[in-house]
Amino acid sequence: MNIRNIAIIAHVDHGKTTLVDKIIHATQVFRENQETGELLMDNNDLERERGITILAKNISVTYKGVKINVIDTPGHADFGGEVERVLKMADGVLLLVDAFEGPMPQTRFVLQKALGLGLRPIVVINKVDKPNCRPDEVHDKVFDLFFQLDANEEQLDFPTLYGSSKQGWFNTTLEQTDNIDAVLDIILEKVPAPKVAEGNLQLQITSLDYSSFLGRIAIGRVSRGSIKEGQNIQLCKLDGTMVRNKVKELYIFEGMGKKRVTEVAAGDICAVVGIEDFQIGETIADFENPEALPVIAIDEPTMNMQFSINNSPFFGKEGKFVTSRNLRDRLMKELEKNLALRVKDTDDADKFLVYGRGILHLSVLIETMRREGYELTVGQPQVITKEIDGKKNEPYETLVVDVPDEFSSKVVNLVTMRKGELLIMEAKGEMQHLEFDIPSRGLIGLRSQMLTATAGEAVMAHNFSEYKPWKGPIPGRNNGVLIAKQGGTTTGYSIDKLQDRGSFFVDPGEEVYMGQVIAEHIKPGDLVVNATEGKKLTNMRASGSDAATNIAPKIQMSLEECMEYIQQDECIECTPKSIRIRKIILEETERNKVAKQLKLS
Repeated sequence: MNIRNIAIIAHVDHGKTTLVDKIIHATQVFRENQETGELLMDNNDLERERGITILAKNISVTYKGVKINVIDTPGHADFGGEVERVLKMADGVLLLVDAFEGPMPQTRFVLQKALGLGLRPIVVINKVDKPNCRPDEVHDKVFDLFFQLDANEEQLDFPTLYGSSKQGWFNTTLEQTDNIDAVLDIILEKVPAPKVAEGNLQLQITSLDYSSFLGRIAIGRVSRGSIKEGQNIQLCKLDGTMVRNKVKELYIFEGMGKKRVTEVAAGDICAVVGIEDFQIGETIADFENPEALPVIAIDEPTMNMQFSINNSPFFGKEGKFVTSRNLRDRLMKELEKNLALRVKDTDDADKFLVYGRGILHLSVLIETMRREGYELTVGQPQVITKEIDGKKNEPYETLVVDVPDEFSSKVVNLVTMRKGELLIMEAKGEMQHLEFDIPSRGLIGLRSQMLTATAGEAVMAHNFSEYKPWKGPIPGRNNGVLIAKQGGTTTGYSIDKLQDRGSFFVDPGEEVYMGQVIAEHIKPGDLVVNATEGKKLTNMRASGSDAATNIAPKIQMSLEECMEYIQQDECIECTPKSIRIRKIILEETERNKVAKQLKLS
């Protein structure tokens, strides 16, 4: 059968998943009268809530008798591990670029991987219906980017389409049409059919699926030979050993789902059921003459956090998985499919070091675990340093900020305070485009400060560039916090009296415990306060009538904001219903002792 394999790559929010929706509708995967909704590929709750793609997914559509396997990839650099492995399944890439923003740092990161694998690119300039868009300028920028990334002549001769996924049209010129056929036609014309090598079976596992009926399912592209149902095969493990296995069932992708088949030929993407104990990157090979494919190389993590059991006074109230064994088993299970993650045991059996690509990568894991019923405590994110030529080196990132003219000086000021250096400053319509080189540590907590300083107008993106010498201390949070003196229920009377001391993270009537962080102090330095004191009854007035008269609502912080907010002596308690910030040492006298010892040392 005639097949094309294509991956869609782009920066966050440039419209990948919306384009996949339009391809699904254009090829009539659904009946005309079927209710479908939007962003069909973002099918887990976290993706829908955040509006981002986290996991790469496959669909298959048929157009003019040709089967097109489409892979929707995440745009965020924190999920780069997902992109690196699925590009192996594709023969071409559809590079989607916003007609105003142009190529962004994460576009560069993924494109570099795709060009390195020798894939044929098709450039799609999306959102040309936006005001102040500049498609011709963006086209030139994309060409410059290809040139910088050492694209070969064939790759530099890329076709370009213009249009709007949201409005559902694309064309080779800026003239509006009423369909997206131009995209599908150019895929058939420019993306080569899979190269089929003669020989015995080879299939590299590039992702996995799970079904409660079938267990773990291996997904990959047959690069040589063919695979049949009931066939005996050898699994070439990462350590070089061979394990005998048997294929129980075979599926190919059709529309949004899978279809069971008896045989899959080279070039097609399929799902294999029945293989036991496999890992991503391993090869399913011929039984008699097994040959392994080279293992997929994944970039190293740049950040780590300490995960430990929940040891707060509220332990076990909300979650059903609370022991260190539960936590360890869950982290090990995550390693099977999350390639960019690493987990290390520590000297303490209740604590684990988890390494990831960035704050978003780690926070999605924590959020998923919370929803599954786990209780855990996580520490402050730390960057991973390396010794190079006897000197301490740390990861640096390229930071790109697009901001209205009047706020540009504030942005430059904020970034330089965090040891960033301005590389490029240019006008983009009414916006200023700024590029910085900044240590990864400097990015922790920067987003919330940046949005406050620019009235929410700044659009920022960053991507790992390289390891460079350590830049010295970077200033952290300016303000201290208010800490609960004792456990109990907060009262409106107490919070009302303490409001001029800080902004609260709790409302009246909430349960708190000793050592919990309940507010941000207005000054540097921490303060221990009693927020559970009730109003005494007197002859003058009743105890509850004027307690909660004019209390400001509490500050709601997301998990990522909490991760960026906490300092070295604080941690976050994550349970299925709550996220609380607390001091690692809850008792005030103990805390003071440790602080004194640290000062002396």
